[in-house]
Amino acid sequence: MTVDQAAPPGAAPPRDERPVTRVTPAAGPRTGPELFPVVPVSAGRRSAPRWLRRAVVPVFLLTLWQVLSASGALESDILASPGTIARTAWTLVSDGTLPSAMLVSLQRVAVGLAVGVLAGVLLALASGLSRLGEDLVDPVVQMLRSVPWVGVIPLFIIWLGIGEAPKIALISLGVAFHLYLNVYAGIRGVDAQLVEAGTSLGLGRWGLIRHVVLPGALPGAMTGLRYSLATAWLALVFGEQVNADDGLGFLMNQAREFFRTDVIVVCLVVYAVLGLLADFIVRTLERLLLQWRPTFTGQ
Repeated sequence: MTVDQAAPPGAAPPRDERPVTRVTPAAGPRTGPELFPVVPVSAGRRSAPRWLRRAVVPVFLLTLWQVLSASGALESDILASPGTIARTAWTLVSDGTLPSAMLVSLQRVAVGLAVGVLAGVLLALASGLSRLGEDLVDPVVQMLRSVPWVGVIPLFIIWLGIGEAPKIALISLGVAFHLYLNVYAGIRGVDAQLVEAGTSLGLGRWGLIRHVVLPGALPGAMTGLRYSLATAWLALVFGEQVNADDGLGFLMNQAREFFRTDVIVVCLVVYAVLGLLADFIVRTLERLLLQWRPTFTGQ
């Protein structure tokens, strides 16, 4: 448009009709920060198998024990050598003495553990799920828990005689306290926000207990069960001192009278192996029942 062809006043300014050239970026690979793979520090280290590392200290202690016994620094009247203990264990197994004693002791522990677990869990549920139950149950349990449970053996003998009943009652008493404390703590340790979330989803009282409270208390219950198993074996040792004519405690009593340290150590080793086996079973249950809970396994 020329000067002579000026647009009238108020009209839009003329549009530039020249072709517009658009600049596009040059084609080619885009450059960015260079990435490097992250390699853990422990990946470059080659360590021995875990089972071998766990066996180092026990093997060293057994070797030292055998050397001290062979050199005479450790007398057999004080503690028999590992070789003597192994021969004694083989003899006790061969003549059936040790398997029979183990079977009797296992039966006592199984019955006492079942009664103690049932009593401890029921008391913990009554006390943990209800304030009224807490007021009625918890003070009594806390007072009884402060009394050494081994000290009630004379009362159990007077009340229940000298048969199997006082032994089982002693095991049950020790087991019940551990289960009660851990299950009660697990119930009261459930996150209140989870309870509120369950309530907002329409869960009633029993639905909250089943789907929120009890699963949340399960880790505490598993911990209490592990403690209870250890206490059960400890209570068995004391219980089998009460006029027992069979069982591992009976073998230990006989060995003490004749200064047979090898038999005593064999019984102690059996107690330890049975305790480890029971702990392994509980740990397996933990892995199966608590798969939803992430845990730290060490580095």
